[in-house]
Amino acid sequence: MKATNTQSVRIASIIALGGFLMGFDASVISGVVRFIEPEFGLTKLQLGWAVGSLTLTSTLAMLFAGRLSDHFGRRNVLKVAAALYAVSALLSAIAPTFTTLVLARMIGGLGVGASLIIAPMYIAEIAPPRLRGRLVSINQLNIVIGISVAFFSNYFLLQWARLDTPLVQLLLIDTHTWRWMLGVEALPAILYFVGLYFVPMSPRWQIMKGQREEALQTLGALVGPEEAQKQLAAVVQSLQKNQNREKVRPRDLLHPYLRYVLVVGVVLAILQQITGINAVFFYAPIIFEQSGIGTDAAFMQAVLVGLINLVFTVAAMLLIDRVGRKPLLLIGMTGIAITMSLLSWGFGAATYQLDAQGIDALELSVDVAPLYALTDVAYASDIEFKRAMAGALGAEAAAANESALIQAAIDINPRLILFAILGFVASFAISIGPVMWVMFSELFPLRTRGLAISFAGFVNSLVSFLVQLVFPWELAAIGTSLTFLLYGLFAAVGLIFVWKMVPETKNKSLEELEAQLIKKSS
Repeated sequence: MKATNTQSVRIASIIALGGFLMGFDASVISGVVRFIEPEFGLTKLQLGWAVGSLTLTSTLAMLFAGRLSDHFGRRNVLKVAAALYAVSALLSAIAPTFTTLVLARMIGGLGVGASLIIAPMYIAEIAPPRLRGRLVSINQLNIVIGISVAFFSNYFLLQWARLDTPLVQLLLIDTHTWRWMLGVEALPAILYFVGLYFVPMSPRWQIMKGQREEALQTLGALVGPEEAQKQLAAVVQSLQKNQNREKVRPRDLLHPYLRYVLVVGVVLAILQQITGINAVFFYAPIIFEQSGIGTDAAFMQAVLVGLINLVFTVAAMLLIDRVGRKPLLLIGMTGIAITMSLLSWGFGAATYQLDAQGIDALELSVDVAPLYALTDVAYASDIEFKRAMAGALGAEAAAANESALIQAAIDINPRLILFAILGFVASFAISIGPVMWVMFSELFPLRTRGLAISFAGFVNSLVSFLVQLVFPWELAAIGTSLTFLLYGLFAAVGLIFVWKMVPETKNKSLEELEAQLIKKSS
């Protein structure tokens, strides 16, 4: 590999740590929800708010991050994002109240939104053309790695907290496990902040700000002196050409010639989230606990979710230009519909029944005597069982010991549940997860591409927030089986939409796609 290529890879790898932090920050909450619900006495919607608040502020940050980076520079905005990650982690770890915790998570969301937009933008601006696709992919890959590391970190801390050692007691890991889960993110955030001092300013931004000599030096280190002169001239020419163009306005998205591509883009944005992916990522241990395997095994199986997500995301990156976008979407949406239906059937077939021996084996923090009156009573759904437990022990005590109670009472096929969840994650990761973002960059015409992608991304994040917010309430109000059935039905509708409406964009230039798709809209 040439030295200039090595320099580009080094810079892209540092910048892509923002993707790692984004994935970690978004998913680490999955191990925390089981602890904070009883500690702060949260309702189901408050629990959903604790999870979804980060996505809400990241959605808002995405609307302004691009403009701020145009004014202050890509690297400087990423430094602020790194600082926000660190502040959020530390403040979350010491949060004395639920309100403080939500505010801390919202601060982190600002960092998530900024890095999600700016990191790939910066990498694209410093990458040599022949390496641009692979280098930008590093950021998406780091997001997935961050999700996996968050699941593993949560499991590791849970196991460490059970060790009766002086170090564990000194660091209060045994009594403040969830605080450590959130706080460890400060370390990579600080490393990211320091690492950003070892990357240059974006040469495109320097040219945009009239700093041509500085831009020439930056480009020279990346692509060599001769190529740097050519790229500098090309960027200057592009900027001069765009100065005379009329500014794109939000109402331009409503023009009839954009109707078809905008509908496809927005529906894909909704489908990616409404089929339940962030319910699984952000509540994985809780979902596995519902199958009665216990807390430890639930955290371990959440690690498997992260690994499957990583493996099939890499597979999608390798297949997307060979197989095509639409075939991957059809395969993935079919898999999502089938696996969500399996989850619904598996939980729907479960029964719940306590016996005296099971109650004797329970190690609860409350008096279990009221439970003996419920022995040999069979419950056909999780909702009936949870209501009976709340009536016997009190709502707060039942919620705090829910995992142990379900484990003692449930009759279910846990292997089917594990297979279905891993199958769902694999189906998502090889299809609509990465493919949606690729198609966003291909569907929209050049003039409105930035605005259209921002709008579709906003819709995607908004739906993600709503899914995270209502998921705990759905489990409590309509039950696990019906919740997953709804996700499966959404996937089935999405499969029909993809088959009928979504175009194949493989092996076509952006200009060819623009002519083809805009013609279809008119």
